Amino acid sequence: MLIHQLDFAQMYQQHMQQAQRSRKEPEHWDKKAQQMAQNCANPNDPYLIRFRQLMDFTGANTLLDVGCGPGSISLYLANQFQSVTGIDYSSGMLEMANIRAKEMNITNAQFKPLAWEDSWDELPKADISVASRSTLVDDLKAALLKLNRQTNLRVYTTHTVNPTFIDEKIIREIGREVVSLPTYIYAVNILHQMGIHARVDFINSHNAGGFDSAEAFIDSINWSLKDLTAEEKEKLHAYYNKQTAEGKTLPFPSRSWAMVSWDVVDEADLTL
Repeated sequence: MLIHQLDFAQMYQQHMQQAQRSRKEPEHWDKKAQQMAQNCANPNDPYLIRFRQLMDFTGANTLLDVGCGPGSISLYLANQFQSVTGIDYSSGMLEMANIRAKEMNITNAQFKPLAWEDSWDELPKADISVASRSTLVDDLKAALLKLNRQTNLRVYTTHTVNPTFIDEKIIREIGREVVSLPTYIYAVNILHQMGIHARVDFINSHNAGGFDSAEAFIDSINWSLKDLTAEEKEKLHAYYNKQTAEGKTLPFPSRSWAMVSWDVVDEADLTL
């Protein structure tokens, strides 16, 4: 089979099903809103700085931030636009975004409770749309097409580079099977098959330091894997103690991201 005969949109969906990646409910993100506001919305975060550097703001007055979380991207970029709209399905995230906007004296940003799967018909089209670290959806082709429809000029999305969020050695340490997730390459190929020639840039993560307690280490693993058993937590505790006894530091997860961006293409010119 040749590459043009492959259906990358269908392959992506099959990969997601194989990974048994379940959609996290809004309440899951509600609980993480305050922590994410601290960790992901730092204006000195190299991720945010690089994201901004890779954008072309020419002719753009409005921004749509899909899966905006606590406003990490939308508030960071607010001074570039006349108006900014962030949407998310987590009320906790939206509450934190509004609090941060008030603290930062940003008056041109609004936040609305909308999910990828909801109708966006009442949203005005934006000159630029972004989807930052929010693209691990059930149907990637539908999401990318929705972004293209909702945008006048340019779209910027970021996707995982690595197929797992934590070190595979740690996953095996607790006896679980390593389950890989779809990476950015699906987005590039799906867009190509629709007739969109995307640009690909990389935002490399260089997290310094490491966990200062076994509890923090286990909590981080539980965030990614979910529902750790008592036995698994004991194994992680023993692993942490062994590593630190040998003078090793367990580093924070190092996550690199691929920015997949494109100039909006008229839907009549797309291959759907």
